[in-house]
Amino acid sequence: MNAVKYRRAVKSDVLAMARIRALSWGTEGYWQTRIAAYMDGELHPQLALMPRVNFVAIEGDSVVGLIAGHLTTRHACDGELEWIDVIAEKRGSGVASELLRHLARWFVEKKAPRICVDVDPGNTVARRFYVRNGAEELKPHWLVWNDIGTILGKQ
Repeated sequence: MNAVKYRRAVKSDVLAMARIRALSWGTEGYWQTRIAAYMDGELHPQLALMPRVNFVAIEGDSVVGLIAGHLTTRHACDGELEWIDVIAEKRGSGVASELLRHLARWFVEKKAPRICVDVDPGNTVARRFYVRNGAEELKPHWLVWNDIGTILGKQ
């Protein structure tokens, strides 16, 4: 069994990232276009600012998870977690938490402590994950970390 490694995503990761996103919703083609445009700064979520970042979790030669985020002014936040996804076989293994810590470090480096995430109120698994990692209710579809840096102490 290979150890999971984490790094910033590069353009050659887009296809694997799209495959993972398409397992939950949409098609690989949709996600390829969307992820590539997000990475290139051509896709702009509402009130998104530059810069933005994508990280991947890799086991062996395979991408097993991803996370993306950007700076923003949306909901009086400094940043937004755009996407996080982990293949089913790796859920519950700590991969998502480690991806979140990588994104948190990036936000801290950017001096962006207040981070929002849009999550369906019916998605109890995702909501529990975010709350377990320090997020609080902001609005019905939104959770917030008032200081994302606090999760860096949780290992």
